[in-house]
Amino acid sequence: MQTAQTWRETSLAALPGIALCSAVAAMGFVAEQAEKALFGRAWFESLVMAIVIGAAIRTFASLNPRFEAGIKVSAKLLLELAIVLLGASISVSAIAGAGPALVAGVAGSVFIAVLSSYTIGRLLKLEHRLALLVACGNSICGNSAIVAVAPVIKARAEDVAASIAFTAALGILVVLLLPLGQHATGMSAESYGILSGMTVYAVPQVLAATAPVGLLSMQTGTLVKLIRVMMLAPVIFCIGLIGDRSAERSTTERRIEWSKLVPWFIIGFVALMALRSGGMIPDQALSPLETLATALTIVSMAALGLSVDMRTILSSGGRVLAAGTLSLGLLVGISLALLHLLGIR
Repeated sequence: MQTAQTWRETSLAALPGIALCSAVAAMGFVAEQAEKALFGRAWFESLVMAIVIGAAIRTFASLNPRFEAGIKVSAKLLLELAIVLLGASISVSAIAGAGPALVAGVAGSVFIAVLSSYTIGRLLKLEHRLALLVACGNSICGNSAIVAVAPVIKARAEDVAASIAFTAALGILVVLLLPLGQHATGMSAESYGILSGMTVYAVPQVLAATAPVGLLSMQTGTLVKLIRVMMLAPVIFCIGLIGDRSAERSTTERRIEWSKLVPWFIIGFVALMALRSGGMIPDQALSPLETLATALTIVSMAALGLSVDMRTILSSGGRVLAAGTLSLGLLVGISLALLHLLGIR
């Protein structure tokens, strides 16, 4: 009974924030329609506009604390549900069609990016742990990688906070700029999906970056991003073997939180993908599921924007920003090189 009451109280506490995120998502949709009316096309889709509007509200307005619980639920749980639902749009044949070359290329690129980004951080005089957090966040999956790596290297709280802050800012920047780059260069949906999956930090942000280009781009980007996410386990395993260079750290303190390596929503994504491949999801249900996934993604992107105060991020330190930006540029270069090697245009 106590558990049910606690769940009810938690749900009620989240409602104002969820309502705010939904309102911001609606504003993003209206902004997209206004773009189409004024310019004949939407340069920024509703997912992107929801991020921008949310970040503007967070930065320039004083949010009531009662909204925080719902913003956190929308930014985490709703987007995770959206990822699970996206699994219904991808079959195992899509993964088989990706081929071993793409899988090996993505895996190799992740290790190259981690080492290169770490080197950049150290050259910019970042402390070892902070440089490693920035490298893993940039090269694998943003905040999830930072949170998973932090206990392994016993990172300081301020290092984790700085890494996450700049990852959030750069992640939003990438989501905003990548679709414009695709429009300017005329990249194919497949190649743009691979580029997005290789460079965007979080799986939900891949949806935001690829949605303007279409379903094929979303599927390809998500597939590539999932391969990157799966590289978190071997990367952390290698970090654990190498160990921290700090003298005050004991072997017993080095532990890996294995439960964070494969999040539940990735398992759910794979489960729905398996159901789709086995013909257990009717074709009539695919369109409603896709619509629901898109709606949840827009709301979660609004929550992402509402979580980011640009003033705090800009005051957190130039060297971390420089390291993240240079690492991101390097990751784009590695991704384009991979496309060239695979012969994908």
